[in-house]
Amino acid sequence: MLLNSKGKHRRPSKATRIATLAGVTGAAVAVPLMGATNASAASVETWDAVAQCESGGNWSINTGNGYYGGLQFSQSSWAAAGGTQYAARADLASKDQQIATAEKLLDMQGPGAWACAGAGGLTNDGVDPGVNPGGSGQSESKPEQAQPQRQAEQPTTRSEQREAPKVESKKTVTTPTGEKVKKGDGEYKVKAGDTLSKIADKEGVKGGWSKLFKLNDDIVEDADLIFPGQQLHLK
Repeated sequence: MLLNSKGKHRRPSKATRIATLAGVTGAAVAVPLMGATNASAASVETWDAVAQCESGGNWSINTGNGYYGGLQFSQSSWAAAGGTQYAARADLASKDQQIATAEKLLDMQGPGAWACAGAGGLTNDGVDPGVNPGGSGQSESKPEQAQPQRQAEQPTTRSEQREAPKVESKKTVTTPTGEKVKKGDGEYKVKAGDTLSKIADKEGVKGGWSKLFKLNDDIVEDADLIFPGQQLHLK
């Protein structure tokens, strides 16, 4: 668990692993885990030094390894120390917010919670870092740019309210019975006495009357009924 006496908020640094392999475990970076006290605190300079060792001093780092921010908080440590009141993860919080959360983790677990505590000289020295974490969210995020005010819409005059011109329906021709049928827009205009067969023969339509009927099936509903004035496509 996060709060047991041996727990640390993140895995040991590369420097610690190298020191262990060399047989000098804890000589450079190991710091005894001190009991929680209400006076646990460290200066901003100390936290900067720890962050330099932990993350190269990048307070917004997220490499996808499960540790976030300049002080490389694990998600469980960030939540346990109250960091989620500022941001969902440490890398999304400001430097001040990360240090404020680190102060609480220092009070809970002592300097041993950080593998780089020794490199940064981190101790429970009781020094108030004087950070201002502010409210929730990233205090160092760029201020939102003011949105330009929407220009007031000018009232539309009556002359501008003209309706869009209606699309004229296809022209028609009137049959001898008074019925209206589609006229079409082809290049051949039907004359009295014409049939599809006659037109196909006269105009040399390949495929004959059936082809002519197919070309004009949008205006000719019955191959035996075409009317003077209709305009047929020949190809």
